[in-house]
Amino acid sequence: MAAEHLPEGLGPEDLVRFYRTMVTARRLDDREISLKRQNKIFFQISGAGHECIQVAVAAHLRPAYDWFYLYYRDRALALALGITPLDQLLQAVGADDDPQTGGRQMPGHPTSVELQVTSTSSPTGTQFLQAVGTAEAAYRAALQEDLRERITNFQEDEVVLVCAGDGTTSQGEFWEALNTACNLSLPVIFLIQDNGYAISVPVEVQTAGGSISKLVSSFPGLLVKDCDGTDFLDSYRAGREVVEHCRARKGPAFLHAYTTRPYSHSMSDDERMYRTRAELEEQERRDPLTRTRALILELGIATAEELDRLEEEVGAAVAAAADEAVQRPQPEPETAMRHLYSESVDPTGEAFDTEYSPAYAEDGKLLTMVDLLNACMKDEMARDPRIVVFGEDVADASREPALEEVQGKGGVFKVTHGLQRAFGGGRVFNSPLAEANIIGRAIGMAVRGLKPVVEIQFFDYIWPAFMQLRDELAMMRYRSNGGYSAPMVVRVTYGGYLKGGGPYHSQTGETLFLHTPGLRVVLPSTAEDANGLLRTAIRCDDPVIFLEHKHLYRQVYNKGRNPGPDFMIPFGKAKVVREGTDLTVVTAGALVKRSLDAAKLASEEHGVEVEVLDLRTLSPLDMEAIGTSVKKTNKVLIAHEDSQAWGLGSEIGARIADELFPWLDGPVRRVASLDTWVAYAPRLEETILPQTGDVLEGILELAAY
Repeated sequence: MAAEHLPEGLGPEDLVRFYRTMVTARRLDDREISLKRQNKIFFQISGAGHECIQVAVAAHLRPAYDWFYLYYRDRALALALGITPLDQLLQAVGADDDPQTGGRQMPGHPTSVELQVTSTSSPTGTQFLQAVGTAEAAYRAALQEDLRERITNFQEDEVVLVCAGDGTTSQGEFWEALNTACNLSLPVIFLIQDNGYAISVPVEVQTAGGSISKLVSSFPGLLVKDCDGTDFLDSYRAGREVVEHCRARKGPAFLHAYTTRPYSHSMSDDERMYRTRAELEEQERRDPLTRTRALILELGIATAEELDRLEEEVGAAVAAAADEAVQRPQPEPETAMRHLYSESVDPTGEAFDTEYSPAYAEDGKLLTMVDLLNACMKDEMARDPRIVVFGEDVADASREPALEEVQGKGGVFKVTHGLQRAFGGGRVFNSPLAEANIIGRAIGMAVRGLKPVVEIQFFDYIWPAFMQLRDELAMMRYRSNGGYSAPMVVRVTYGGYLKGGGPYHSQTGETLFLHTPGLRVVLPSTAEDANGLLRTAIRCDDPVIFLEHKHLYRQVYNKGRNPGPDFMIPFGKAKVVREGTDLTVVTAGALVKRSLDAAKLASEEHGVEVEVLDLRTLSPLDMEAIGTSVKKTNKVLIAHEDSQAWGLGSEIGARIADELFPWLDGPVRRVASLDTWVAYAPRLEETILPQTGDVLEGILELAAY
C-alpha cells in the first residue's frame, strides 16, 4: 500500500501522530505497573491492546463539543481527547492537584469538565444510560427553544460516545440504554471493545453466539459496524462511518471492535492461569502497536530509526511526568468531606426558609398532599424550563391525540395529573418499565444542566435503580472533586397502612438512603410541608430522595392550603407539632399522626404531657431541635415505620445517647415495625406496623421509668 491510498482525511503525519498517542498510552501502563510494584501508586488497570480503536475513533470526534462516557481501559482515548500523561499519573498517585478527581477516584477513570469527558465510574455498565440521558438532554432542548441556552454547550450535530468492554454488555442497563437510544433515535455511539474476556470469562460464555454485534443487529434504526480494533485503517474507517451517521441525526450507532488484552485484567489477575500459551502468542501477533508500526513502515511514512526515536522520546516524557507526579502531595485530611453536597447552594439556609410567610389563596380551600405536590410541580415547571418530569405512567397519555378524548392518567396516584397538558410531552413523558432506566437517564440529563424530577412508582421496586442511585447519583460530585454534579429529585411513594398492600407495596426502608453519603432524604407528613419541601428539593443543587407516603396522600387530617409559588421549608428543620413537658416523641411520616393521637390519650387519660417532634427531613437531621426538646423533657421515644432493627431509631438513639446523655432521665426507647415484611392480610399488617396503641404503650412505659 502507498501513502496516497490512505483513507480520506488521514495524512501520513496524522498516522505518525496517532501512533505516538498509542505508544504514550502503552508507556503509561508500563510506568504505572512499575510504580505499583514500588508502592508509589495503589491500583493499576491497563488499556493495553485497545489503543488502536480508541485513537482511531477519537480522530473523528470533537472534545469540548461532543460528550464522552469512557470506561477504565480508555487511556489512549483520554490522551487523544486532551487528558495529558501528567493528568493521568496525578490520578494514579492520588495527588491533591489531580485535575480529574482530586485524589478521590482510582486511576484509569478519565474525567474532564473542559473536554466534556464525564466522571468515569467503576461499576460496569452504569455509563450507558447516563450517556443516553446526556444525548436526550439535547433532544429535549431541540424541542424547546428556551432550553437551548440553558443546558451545557448545546450543538445541533453533537454526538455522545459511550465505551465499554464486551463483558459489560451482559448488564441489563446496556440493553435498556440501546432500547431508549433507538426509541428516541438519539446520536449515541456505543463503542464495545471486545478483547475476548471479562476478567477470566471468555466471550462465548458471556454472550450467546459469541458476538454482541449479531445480538443487537435487530434494534430498529441502529447502525451496527464490526471492525478489527487492532488494524488502524479499518478502525479509522469504521469510526468515521459511525460518527458521520450520528452527526447526520440518522440514529444511534454500534461499533464492535475486536481488540486484544496483552496484559492481565488488572494487577490482581494473572491471565496465564486461564489462557493457553498458543492463545497468548496469537494475541501478541495482533498487538495494535506492532501492527500500526508495521503499517507506517510499509507505507514508507517513517523509518525504523525514526520510530525508535519517537518511542524513546515518549518513554522519556512519560518517565519525567511520573517523576513529577510522585512528588505531588496527597489531599489534606480536612478535605475528606468536601464535595459531598453543593458548596454554593445551601438548602438548610435562610434563602430556603419562607415557611412563616405563605401566600395563601383567598378562598382558603383545603387541599390534599396529592393536590399540593401537583401544585408545586406546576409552579416550578412554569418558573424553570429546565425541569422535566418522567417515570412510569406519569404522563397524562403518551399518545397525545388521545388527550382530546380521555381524562389522562398522570401517575398511579394522580400526583402528576395535568402536567403534560400544561407543559407538553417534551417535558412530561413516560419511561419504560425500568427503574434503572429512569434514574440513569436522569443523571445524564442533570449532568448536562436539566433538572429532572422523576418518579419511582413504588419504593418496593426501586432496587433495580439502586446501583445508579448509590454508586452514581450520590457519588457524582464527590468522585469528580466537584467538577460534575447531578442535582435532581427522585420522588418515591412508600409505606404501609394500606390494608392489602402486602410485602411488595408497603416497604419503607429510608435508612438505605440515609446510609448513602451525598443524598438528601425528605419525608413530609402534611400537605403543606410536602409542598414547601418539594420546592426546596427542586431549587437546591443536590440530589434528593423525596419520600411520599401513599397513606398520607389523601388523608383529611393533613390537608392544607396552597401556600403560594415561593413557599419553601429548609432542609434540616424539624417542627414541634405538639408541646409537652414530660417526654419527647421524635417521629416522621405516617407515625406523626399516630404519635399525636397517642400523646392526646396520654394527656387525657394518664396526665402525661408529650412533646411531638416531626423531623420532616432525615438527611440532614435536625439534631439541634432534638436536643432542645430532650433537654426540656429529659426522656425520649423514637417512633418510625420501618423495621426496628438497624433502623432510623437506632441511629437517632445512638446520637442522643452520645450527645445528650447528661439530660436523660431514662433509657432511649423505640417504637417501630416488627422485623419482618408487611403481610397482605389486614390483621397481620396491623400487627406488624406500629399503631397508636404501640406508641401509647411506649410513652407510658418510659414515663413511668
